[in-house]
Amino acid sequence: MLEEEMLSKKVWAVVGANSNPEKYGNMIYKKLKSRGYTVYPVNPNYEYIEGDKCYKDLSSLPEVPEVIDMVVSPKIGESVIEEAARVGVKYVWLQPGTFNNKIMDLIEEKGLNAVQACVLVALR
Repeated sequence: MLEEEMLSKKVWAVVGANSNPEKYGNMIYKKLKSRGYTVYPVNPNYEYIEGDKCYKDLSSLPEVPEVIDMVVSPKIGESVIEEAARVGVKYVWLQPGTFNNKIMDLIEEKGLNAVQACVLVALR
């Protein structure tokens, strides 16, 4: 199953990570870290999240993540998918509310693998 395959990957980026503990971008980031994943926060609006360096985009990460977890609106997500394909990301985890038909078509067009699910639920 694709979901399990993705969860077995150990290097993730959370696109839309933030420092608000009430928001999913923060909860997901902390959950993945607590489970032993190497996780990079990606958000151009923050320098640090949970004391870790935050990156403005996927291209500025020190390594290519195996999976990106999308916690941004579909409008923002389109350029993220384009960049993900450019840097060599193969897997996209789409949180509820982060995708639409255009995003799904783009993911297919770029040959990426995607699941639509809540990673917090999957890691329970």
